[in-house]
Amino acid sequence: MHAPVLRGYGVRLEPLNLEHAEDLKTACSDGNLGDIFYTSAPYPHTVEAYIEKALEQQAKGERIPFAVIDEQTNRAIGSTSYHDIKPEIPRLEIGYTWYAQSFQGTHVNRACKYLLLQHAFETLNAPVVAFRTDHLNLRSQAAIQALGAKLDGILRCHTLRKDGKTVRDTVMFSILQSEWPEVKHKLESFLEARN
Repeated sequence: MHAPVLRGYGVRLEPLNLEHAEDLKTACSDGNLGDIFYTSAPYPHTVEAYIEKALEQQAKGERIPFAVIDEQTNRAIGSTSYHDIKPEIPRLEIGYTWYAQSFQGTHVNRACKYLLLQHAFETLNAPVVAFRTDHLNLRSQAAIQALGAKLDGILRCHTLRKDGKTVRDTVMFSILQSEWPEVKHKLESFLEARN
């Protein structure tokens, strides 16, 4: 599965590549995002390695990484991905999401989620799209619930954090295709009001 270009509501999602590295260094410096141990955001000096790992995962069919582009400036302001892709179901997750601090709390996250969900449900015909986050990342949990995703449960002692030392509990959410029309309407109403 390849990464399409998805566009709307002032953002563009395009296939992540090393050409985005300089913009993403600036983006993750905005708020020192690499210091937040329970997110996937890299440090500026690890951006190239972050992109290379994402591209390796893409080559294995495990992940489809995107650069999030602010269409006003045409600069990358963060990244997001489809991941844990199960084509036999088909099922996928949206994650590895982070934005420069100055874009957090704006319309950007909902615009990106709208584009990714619309493509997943309406083009890929996925019956379910899932989300996961660290149990300590309350902001992410609130944002996922604000989309209309339902709590599936908590996987206790699930995986190592990016520090490679501490273990996190993972909070799982999902949206079913039957729930998409209501979620879509809610997102469109929010995004149109913000435009």
